[in-house]
Amino acid sequence: QVQLVESGGGLVQAGGSLRLSCAAAGRTFSTNVMGWFRQAPGKEREFVAVIRWTDGDTYYADSVKGRFTISRDNAKNTVSLQMNSLKSEDTAVYYCAAARNLNGYWPVALEGLYDYWGQGTQVTVSS
Repeated sequence: QVQLVESGGGLVQAGGSLRLSCAAAGRTFSTNVMGWFRQAPGKEREFVAVIRWTDGDTYYADSVKGRFTISRDNAKNTVSLQMNSLKSEDTAVYYCAAARNLNGYWPVALEGLYDYWGQGTQVTVSS
């Protein structure tokens, strides 16, 4: 099992920045990629970004490309999401997720491919 705990959410004005962190514990060696998803009120959960533990390769949703940066610290088993130039439409609950990805897919952007999820952290962007 892998336990994921997000932190860093909050309220920010449009144009501002926030940094989310996800701490992974447990059998983290069994996972290959870490991703961030988000769910806005009344909408389905959507993919935001993903990073591969081994080589740090990344992939982003078009809606956040150029504004968000995902990074990892292998020694600390943490993944971060730096969010800049935030917009009101970025308001959502943000979830960290981990995938074993035994088939080696890339990029891993489908929710169903993830095995472990955090509890989520709220990000609210005021306009």
